[in-house]
Amino acid sequence: MDKRRSEEIAANRLKLITPLLDSTLDKEKLNQLKGELCLQTGLSERTIRRYIQLYEEQGFEGLKPKNAGTGGHSIIPEEVIQEAIALRREVPKRSINDIIKILEWEKVVEPGFLKRSTLQDQLTYRGYSSRQMKTYTESTTGARRFQKPWRNFLWQSDIKYGNFIDGKPTYMVCFIDDCTRFILHSEFYPTLDQKIVQDCFRKALMKYGAPDSVYFDNGKQYRTNWMQRACGKLGIRLLYCRPYAAASKGKVEKYNQTVDSFLREAYIAKPKSLDELNHLYEIWMEECYLHKEHSALEGKTPYETFYGDSHELKMLPSQEIADAFLSCEKRKVDKSGCISFDGIKYEVEMGLHMIGKTVDVVFDVADISKVTIECPGLAPCSAVPLKIQSHSGSKPTLPDRLTKKEAQNSRLLNAAAVKNQERKKIHKTALSFKGMLNISSDKAGKDNV
Repeated sequence: MDKRRSEEIAANRLKLITPLLDSTLDKEKLNQLKGELCLQTGLSERTIRRYIQLYEEQGFEGLKPKNAGTGGHSIIPEEVIQEAIALRREVPKRSINDIIKILEWEKVVEPGFLKRSTLQDQLTYRGYSSRQMKTYTESTTGARRFQKPWRNFLWQSDIKYGNFIDGKPTYMVCFIDDCTRFILHSEFYPTLDQKIVQDCFRKALMKYGAPDSVYFDNGKQYRTNWMQRACGKLGIRLLYCRPYAAASKGKVEKYNQTVDSFLREAYIAKPKSLDELNHLYEIWMEECYLHKEHSALEGKTPYETFYGDSHELKMLPSQEIADAFLSCEKRKVDKSGCISFDGIKYEVEMGLHMIGKTVDVVFDVADISKVTIECPGLAPCSAVPLKIQSHSGSKPTLPDRLTKKEAQNSRLLNAAAVKNQERKKIHKTALSFKGMLNISSDKAGKDNV
């Protein structure tokens, strides 16, 4: 039995006998409490008296179990322990109570022979506790520490809940460099949507250039069509971690824990606005994190490590970033070559070539009077709000690939005629039932002769 398990057992025993240690209790009341405790726990009065005596003589240490569990010795037969191990290996999450129940129902042991704590100690000693087995049942690979070789090789990002400002919640977005632990940009926002990720990502790119890859969780603020398009335009590899694998984003998760100290101080400072909160946060990040020695950086600060890295930054033109950060939504082109967007009908310049296809609508949130349509296999084109006149306009000319092609004959009827000839040929070669009867009659007459 390990030290932690032993101390847990001693703490539970002390919790049981604490009401009985009151020296002011008379004998009758003490016996009443003992009786109630026996009914609640299933322990005998002799066991409770032994716990009290051990505590009075040796204190907390006396309540620790003195069995030889650490040596693997037990009154449980070895074949029973092996059966319990087999049951745990079949279903690693199977509880001790279920294992005991199965062994009793299969008549491997008599009911009541196995005690939960004793069997748990034996399984733990042999390496089959539920905690030990969990290591081998997890679908993810081992969470070994890793660090990318240079700055801007990989960025990680996450969202954290912040303090309330004027009765409204705030949300922190952070982009951190994997190699240097340097905060590329981090800020508190008043809403929780993809726009806050876009804003923080854009500011980080403007200041420190484009990374080789980015690594996000599967939150709806990150797994968007816009993120795929933006990273594709900028030549950034987009990676998502596996669900419920927070350890794979350990660097940004650790920073989130560090930010908790700021949030506690900010709660005392009580900033009156979001701008004031961000101002305090910027000062704290500068003095309490970026210029503080980091144990994983050989005693250097994230600031020193990032700016001391000789790897060249890939700076991007402002217009290229602006084009990549345009919003993007998917729409389906109708039979008239138009799309519906933001409650308005838009006429697509090359809409007749895109009928029935799902296209990307790229637009600037500040101005949706003209949007760009991107469709695989076709050049990008524009779309403008459809203007409906008092008279109908002329019908647009369809492209050649969509126009009707005159047929010389009916391919269906020709194919049906060939199929019919094949069917008749098969029918003629088959033997009729009538012919089979005549043959049988002739054979019977010959036999009689």
